[in-house]
Amino acid sequence: MKLRNILGIDIGGSGVKGAIVDTKKGVLLTERFRIPTPQPATPEAVAKVMKKITQHFDWNGPVGAGFPGVIQQGVARTAANVDKSWIDKNLNKLFSQATGCKVHVVNDADAAGMAEVKFGAGKGKKGTLLLVTVGTGLGTVIFSNGKLVPNLEMGHILLHGADAELYATDAARKKNNLDWDTWAGRFNEYLLRMEELVWPDRIIIGGGASKKGDLFFHHLTTKAKVVPAKLMNEAGIVGAAMVSKYYNKLEK
Repeated sequence: MKLRNILGIDIGGSGVKGAIVDTKKGVLLTERFRIPTPQPATPEAVAKVMKKITQHFDWNGPVGAGFPGVIQQGVARTAANVDKSWIDKNLNKLFSQATGCKVHVVNDADAAGMAEVKFGAGKGKKGTLLLVTVGTGLGTVIFSNGKLVPNLEMGHILLHGADAELYATDAARKKNNLDWDTWAGRFNEYLLRMEELVWPDRIIIGGGASKKGDLFFHHLTTKAKVVPAKLMNEAGIVGAAMVSKYYNKLEK
């Protein structure tokens, strides 16, 4: 039987969310199940959450997981918004042992990007696409004629001498009590800088802030057209499941 339905999990700075995904249609087959990200967000603590999510769905099949950091062959190389003890951990091995399932881990923004290009706002679009997920951090993904450039960390470019994530994220908006107009000016600065660097044909905005596009899109002045992600907060879950399907096919 062909592999189709897979449990996708999105590990974020504030919550860990999962759902069973129909990877052929790019839709969730279940309601999302969310558990707050443990504090501190150590590998062991999050592994326990992963186990709870698989148990919630009574799941013992393949699992795909999106993680907020650079992932190389299942190993975390950075950990911007979670505990530093993640660095150099083999997350495929850690989560597989914790859940009893075969788990494949990918950068969370890459996962969201793959879902948007296959099923969402990037479907059928040629040229260079830039996806920016806006939440606790700034996830960045670039596709060139459908091909992913993996593990970009361009949410950490410098703006005003500091990490852009400290200046232009939704978390920065909340922390600094900024109204949407003020924050939009900051985010627009970030997008203009990105446009100078990569010259995208289209910019897709994902993450939690994408649901509030009517409050800030009119402030954005890039040459490239800016559109909201169609899969919204489901993109990371759908993309993680897609990655798991891909690797399971390779390993058969």
